[in-house]
Amino acid sequence: QVQLVESGGGSVQSGGSLRLSCAVSGYTDGFYCLAWFRQSPGRERRGVAAIDSADTTTYADSVKGRFTISQDHAKNTLFLQMNNLKPEDTARYYCAARPKCYTGSYAYTFERNKYSDWGQGTQVTVSS
Repeated sequence: QVQLVESGGGSVQSGGSLRLSCAVSGYTDGFYCLAWFRQSPGRERRGVAAIDSADTTTYADSVKGRFTISQDHAKNTLFLQMNNLKPEDTARYYCAARPKCYTGSYAYTFERNKYSDWGQGTQVTVSS
């Protein structure tokens, strides 16, 4: 069973930065995608950023130029660097793993039901 443990959430003012981390264990597929999703009250969970085993990335349009996804292969850790945060970024952020995946279009990459392993989520709150 894949396990994902997130950390780094918190509260910041508009324009500030946060760095989320996700420790991944038990993942053995030869190629995969790791992704960050977010969900706010009354809205469905949406993809934010994804990275595959070749380190190719896909981002939601709303975060391009502000967020950077990366991974440390040796330490099995996923990161999301979030800069110039906006109030609309307020959400609970989840990391997730998907086997047999390479990143591509937004819809293809963030097909939610393909990610069967999820972290517990970490809250990010951005105030104006």
